[in-house]
Amino acid sequence: MRKQLRDDQWKQIEGLLPGKVGDRGRSGADNRLFVEAVLWIARTGSPWRDLPTQFGRWNSAYQRFARWSRAGVWHRVFATLGRERRFREVFIDSTIVRAHQHAAGAPQKNGAQALGRSRGGLTTKIHVVVDAIGHLIQGRLSAGQVHDVTQAQALLDGVPARCVVADKAYDAAALRQSIRDAGAKAVIPPRANRREPIRWSKAIYRHRNLVERFFCRIKHFRRIATRYDKLAERFASFVCLVGTFVCMQ
Repeated sequence: MRKQLRDDQWKQIEGLLPGKVGDRGRSGADNRLFVEAVLWIARTGSPWRDLPTQFGRWNSAYQRFARWSRAGVWHRVFATLGRERRFREVFIDSTIVRAHQHAAGAPQKNGAQALGRSRGGLTTKIHVVVDAIGHLIQGRLSAGQVHDVTQAQALLDGVPARCVVADKAYDAAALRQSIRDAGAKAVIPPRANRREPIRWSKAIYRHRNLVERFFCRIKHFRRIATRYDKLAERFASFVCLVGTFVCMQ
């Protein structure tokens, strides 16, 4: 079975995980094996029960993944490794993910599950902003029918960009004003029904393929390409982990 992490990749995240020497409780001697187990699940899209025995007991790995998700471990690792991003230009977009029927049915008490219904069935939308080399800066989940522009300001909050690039789905006066107020330039082509002309840089807009390529890369992981998790928190953890892994390659 191929290894999921190179040694240099493991060194980048080793000190950010619970269970290291100096932490309270038992030391996590098998942290690397556990992270590789989660990456295997993400890559193959397999049920946890099908986790190969080389990674240990499937239920122990699942319960640990759930604990780390609740504690925000995967988000903290991503946030720490993502401090050095190239913010000159950022690119914002979203992608639809088909949700498997097993993703439905979580109790309402667990909160919103970012699931929507359409003619195609259950869907979730992943909204992201990536930097000038296509690395993830921030991400959000929503139901599949939610319009892209409604999530844009939250995604860009705290992102010190000089230029924000997006497609015409983000052509909204409020968003353009928000970008200007933050001291950045909006490179967003106008919708066909817009009356007043808007100037935008086609030369900069050509690089928007970076965010499309990011989606292609994370969807190589079948647990991202199709949502199997009932809880949005767990699916978001997979997105964070895979986004971190992609940025380390």
